[in-house]
Amino acid sequence: MTTQVSPATSTNPIPGSYWQWRGQSIYYVQTGTKQSERPPLLLVHGFGASTDHWRKNIAELSKDFEVWAIDLLGFGRSAKPDWSYSGNLWRDQLHDFITEVINQPVVLLGNSLGGYSCLCVAAQRPTSAVGLVLLNSAGPFSEAQSPTPKNPLKKFLGGLTKAILLQPWASFLLFQYMRQPSKIRKTLSQVYLDQSAVTEQLVEEIYRPSCDPGAHKVFASVFKSPQGEKIDVLLAQMKCPLLMLWGEGDPWIKARKRGEKFRQYYPQLTEHYLQAGHCPHDEMPEQVNSLVRSWISNSVSLSLQIGEE
Repeated sequence: MTTQVSPATSTNPIPGSYWQWRGQSIYYVQTGTKQSERPPLLLVHGFGASTDHWRKNIAELSKDFEVWAIDLLGFGRSAKPDWSYSGNLWRDQLHDFITEVINQPVVLLGNSLGGYSCLCVAAQRPTSAVGLVLLNSAGPFSEAQSPTPKNPLKKFLGGLTKAILLQPWASFLLFQYMRQPSKIRKTLSQVYLDQSAVTEQLVEEIYRPSCDPGAHKVFASVFKSPQGEKIDVLLAQMKCPLLMLWGEGDPWIKARKRGEKFRQYYPQLTEHYLQAGHCPHDEMPEQVNSLVRSWISNSVSLSLQIGEE
């Protein structure tokens, strides 16, 4: 596949470019210079976000690293084709980007959905990753066998809700409702502890891509896509160093409980719990940048040196 790169016109303070992947335009930004002793970083956003969500991290981290950030297919300034979206699709997008554009293994940093996609890369495309940083990562664990059956009424209502949302008209109406700037602000206010971080700029950065053609079909695909590989299975396949950064105030994720499960399946990980919500990199960028920088120096660089000996 031939890699084509062209400059992008953007309101983003960091000039971006487009890369052609499977006939679709993929937006990314790159800054900092290549370091002989430090691997590049690739930052991957969560559902509904984009490279813009890393603006507080990119400038600071680029002082010490070559930094890349990418819009997953279906989000941000990337194309939004009517495809079936899944962790496998984004895994392949990230792996091909690392192989074709960055040209060397990276440390992957992923938030929420982006974290799950990065985990898929680190586990199933190990030549692309020398380290993995997960920030309130999404994704399912295998369910333990329970002797008590699920509440049949709850199961029925859950199935009914999903069946309704599979209807194009229903998912379209929900999308139109959820993408209103007032709703975006309300949702952000619920998942951020620091309300001063919920700015007009942040709301606009999430609202703007929702106006693109095809955005509502990407939203609908969430209800249609088959569940991806379980996290415990992926962790069993993975070999690289892992840093977990948890925003403890996340109402969507029980951070301490999920942290225990990650430790159960990957006991050699490093973890920190922060006084933040679902997006600690945006709420507490100074602390996150510092933790990432020191962890790479102490864990990733050391493991690379050992591997070269």
